[in-house]
Amino acid sequence: MTEHPISFERPQPGVDPADPRGALLRTPAPAPASPSGALPAQARAGETPSTPETAVPCGKGMSQAGTDSEHSQPDAAEPDTHRPRPAPEGIPSQPGTENERPPVLGGGERRSGQGLPPGQPTPMRRDGDRLRFVGAATRRIARGIDLDEIVMGLCRATVPTFSDAILVYLRDPLPVGDERPTGPLLLRLRRTDRIPAERDTDGGFAPVLQPEPSELETVGNELCEVRPGSALAEVLRGVRPVFTDAPAARAALPELLGEGGEFTVPSGQRAILAPLRGRRRVIGAALFLRRPERIAFEADDLLVAAQLATHSALGIDKAVLYGREAYIADELQRTMLPENLPRPTGVRLASRYLPAAETARVGGDWYDAIPLPGSRVALVVGDVMGHSMTSAAIMGQLRTTAQTLAGLDLPPQEVLHHLDEQAQRLGSDRMATCLYAVYDPVSHRITIANAGHPPPILLHLGGRAEVLRVPPGAPIGVGGVDFEAVELDAPAGATLLLYTDGLVESRLRDVWTGIEQLREKLAATAQLTGPDHPPPLEALCDEVLDMLGPGDRDDDIALLAARFDGIAPSDVAYWFLEPEDAAPGRARRLARRALSRWGMEDLSDSVELLVSEVVTNAVRYASRPVTLRLLRTDVLRCEVGDDVPQLPRLRQARATDEGGRGLYLVNKLARRWGATRLSTGKVVWFELNRN
Repeated sequence: MTEHPISFERPQPGVDPADPRGALLRTPAPAPASPSGALPAQARAGETPSTPETAVPCGKGMSQAGTDSEHSQPDAAEPDTHRPRPAPEGIPSQPGTENERPPVLGGGERRSGQGLPPGQPTPMRRDGDRLRFVGAATRRIARGIDLDEIVMGLCRATVPTFSDAILVYLRDPLPVGDERPTGPLLLRLRRTDRIPAERDTDGGFAPVLQPEPSELETVGNELCEVRPGSALAEVLRGVRPVFTDAPAARAALPELLGEGGEFTVPSGQRAILAPLRGRRRVIGAALFLRRPERIAFEADDLLVAAQLATHSALGIDKAVLYGREAYIADELQRTMLPENLPRPTGVRLASRYLPAAETARVGGDWYDAIPLPGSRVALVVGDVMGHSMTSAAIMGQLRTTAQTLAGLDLPPQEVLHHLDEQAQRLGSDRMATCLYAVYDPVSHRITIANAGHPPPILLHLGGRAEVLRVPPGAPIGVGGVDFEAVELDAPAGATLLLYTDGLVESRLRDVWTGIEQLREKLAATAQLTGPDHPPPLEALCDEVLDMLGPGDRDDDIALLAARFDGIAPSDVAYWFLEPEDAAPGRARRLARRALSRWGMEDLSDSVELLVSEVVTNAVRYASRPVTLRLLRTDVLRCEVGDDVPQLPRLRQARATDEGGRGLYLVNKLARRWGATRLSTGKVVWFELNRN
């Protein structure tokens, strides 16, 4: 037995050199025998063969191509006028109808495919194509990470390579993990795909002649209920794909596609119904359709459909689980961070949070703004090591602790000390950094304590940005260290920026280089609005995040910006009252004078009544002077402080009681009111709308 090597000197007669189908399916006259024992090579699509080639089928038939070529007859020299279309994902093109190719008889017709009826691909070549198609299709399906990507990957991988149209039905709603579905089994049409009528279909699996628009465009029922014991339920329970010409599948089509839908499905073995089974249950079905002009499905195509359905169903199962985990992570992060920032007097706030990546949506970074007595506000930013669910849980506990300590009105260094103790109780490896600042809009001062966190940056009204000199301190969780607080000026119009190290530190730069770049970015942004107008807070936060490069997202980022407006001294009235019986009368007179000076005489009656009731309650138990302060901002705020830590409670006075109605009046007449415990006592406050 002699073998015929392939030469690349002369083109193959009668075949378009650019047509890969001609190189794969046509067997020209054999070349002269060659003494060498080399196996013939297969010409790749797009190469120009030089001499008559021996047809080399794909797959396992390649090793027999040399021996079968002795019995092959030459094809008629007939030019192929069809332009080849590249097969998707590297799949070799498979013919549709090939009536222009006369059958060739010979001893090798079974292996080479010659002598088969027109329109039938070669068996050996078809086996190789299926393997390559399944490999490419499953890779494309596996690339999807969410539900829509996986379903789209299934559709794009099968149309037009495997089918002319596909309908994908999924359970509604899709069960998650081990959840047991409740209610009836409903299938909803999730996605359809088909070959458009205007598409160029030369070559490949698609038909050479595009048919007129057919009923395939109208196939599909939006929602169907799978009744127990029905034909569709039996097909889905069987799990394996079936041809729709089978009696069970033919009976199931009306239930799936709606009344009359089964008549739009091509007859014969041109449709496959494949159940989609996840890890525990059937979650949907896929219907593969071929037009009448195309070769029908074969028994081996059921195996292909089974592979596609299995990979798609498992991918959908995992995508649903991933979606649930992402939802839980988003909800956890959302509840850990403030949903809305407060609007304290004399300061405006803006914030941003960015996770480390889409796949790590939770982390240990947090920020907070906590209103304090006396119109002050606590600004907090912290960073727990790591960006995982554990880090987020620890962050939530530390944030709750910080809010509780802020409600006690402790100094910033004391707050960090208690946070350090709490972190040690959570575990020996619970480390975090934190920066705690308290801004007083009346005194225009800010007190800051730091626990191993990057220093804040203060952007002045003129455009100068400076890194505040704050003692760095040790991280929270180290234990046995003291924290130091510093008090600095906070001029009106200035902006304080608190941030986590994810904004300034990455693999491409160290933290101090990033801090300097951030300072320059703030200064450059402030120059755009001029020396007399600070940049808008929201736009400033966006500009700060724009400084991040492609390689700068190694950690999650928390950002809190505070614009200090302050309260002018002319809008503040402050007095000390001795704890005596005459104090309520004096408080009424002082309040009336302040309101007259501010042109707010219409509030005098309400303010005098409420001030008298609150001061009366204060001097009844106080042993030190009582403080009275009025603040004029967008509202009128009154604050009364004493040295008694017990907070007043609103209660319903009985008809025989002589007192107990003061807070009832405050609750009825005031816009808002409250009481806050201080380290030296308490403050009772109320607010009235300005007319």
